[in-house]
Amino acid sequence: VQLQASGGGLVQAGGSLRLSCAASGRTLSRYVVGWFRQAPGKEREFVAVSSWTGGSTYYADSVKGRFTISRDNAKLTVYLQMNSLKPEDTGVYYCAAGRSPYYSDYSSYNYWGQGTLVTVSS
Repeated sequence: VQLQASGGGLVQAGGSLRLSCAASGRTLSRYVVGWFRQAPGKEREFVAVSSWTGGSTYYADSVKGRFTISRDNAKLTVYLQMNSLKPEDTGVYYCAAGRSPYYSDYSSYNYWGQGTLVTVSS
């Protein structure tokens, strides 16, 4: 599975962005897909995850209620809608896929996109 994340950019605090994670090479429908982010000088952290059906989702406490993960398996794409953005949401956002990863453990995901930069100004 090849993944490509896109949709990042510069936004003011309180604004919104929608990230996309497009898959190619293999169907995405049987993979758990997660979003992670990494701020400068910090470790990569879990943001959100979707089961392969999209029926189960889970979020980091820091983004709960503001971010929504969704997927369109027919389009081989997973989305991360980010609302009410804060400066602390700044970082490179990565999407990742795996057959049965532990949702918040980035080392358990098999496939990674290249990352897209999100910058939230105050």
